[in-house]
Amino acid sequence: MDYVMVSKDEDCIDICFYIEQEKPFRIGEKMNEIHEDAYMNGYNWEMFLNYYLENNAPEVLEGLDTDPEAGLYAAYYDVSDENEKKAEKLAEIIRFLIENEDELYRIIREEGNQIDWE
Repeated sequence: MDYVMVSKDEDCIDICFYIEQEKPFRIGEKMNEIHEDAYMNGYNWEMFLNYYLENNAPEVLEGLDTDPEAGLYAAYYDVSDENEKKAEKLAEIIRFLIENEDELYRIIREEGNQIDWE
């Protein structure tokens, strides 16, 4: 199963990042080893992704609502063609970061103190 899913219904576009899947969970543990405040539950993934998006893809934050939980980062957009593209871009960014975990670790090492951890 993919750890990031995008789905759409008549009300909203959902992006679900299943952080307890094997690979994201292992990466989250390593992030926490690097920075003690980076306990990577859904709330801290939200803080990390907000920080990352502000610096790398601020347009993705426009219209984005989130509802993180302990084992899940969930994000939502209202339905529109533009928001569908943003949802796909957010999913691509998450996949990029997980598949290029050294970049995650670099950010945590170099910029972890700038992130507003929960």
